[in-house]
Amino acid sequence: MSLLALIVDDEAPARAELRYLLEGLGGVEVVGEAASVREALALATRLSYDVVFLDINMPDVTGMEAAREISHWPKRPAVVFVTAHDDHAIQAFAVDAVDYLLKPVSEERLARCVHRIAALRGGEGARRAGPELAKVAVTRRGETLLLDLDDVVYAEAEGDYCWIHARGERLLSTQSMRELEDALPPTVFFRIHRSHLVNLRRVAALEVIAPGRSGVRLADEAGTVLEVARRQTKALKQHLGLRA
Repeated sequence: MSLLALIVDDEAPARAELRYLLEGLGGVEVVGEAASVREALALATRLSYDVVFLDINMPDVTGMEAAREISHWPKRPAVVFVTAHDDHAIQAFAVDAVDYLLKPVSEERLARCVHRIAALRGGEGARRAGPELAKVAVTRRGETLLLDLDDVVYAEAEGDYCWIHARGERLLSTQSMRELEDALPPTVFFRIHRSHLVNLRRVAALEVIAPGRSGVRLADEAGTVLEVARRQTKALKQHLGLRA
């Protein structure tokens, strides 16, 4: 079954180009176009969409504000930001956007985005065998705590266990790094290195830490910087909506 898509962009040529690319991919049916967020919200009362391709710079309501509104729709669609600017990626993931595409959108990049949405909504190619975790269980002085996902800054591998860095503390999880990676939402948590799994919403910056080596600076009290494995650098940038 095709994904039902809504394109929201105040520029008609941009809507036409994205429609053309989506129709060429297959697996997506564009069933609505809107030149403003208000028009898009009106269309949403008539049909349930699987995905909304949304420009950030809109004339009436910003794309970020629209994404927050969309999160309250009865049948919540995936949100993909499509923009000419690369300085909103972190904010995009803070409002649970599935992807962040830069104009001009390439067919290959769009295909990866559509495949990801299809997998998330239909289970195709899903990497986990069980449900996503709603909480992360950790232990502290013999007590089991259940952490909200947003409280987790990053996980650090320790043999068959993990240390969870959250709320300014280093807490023990009895799950392995692989188990955590498989169970946490892939649009929020990303394995930057064999030893580290980071919350993309807590990534404050990408930095060059040495010639040919990159790192992420996290939005925690310590301003933690973690190295990104070279083979993961391109994929991380794509998850953050940056040019690889």
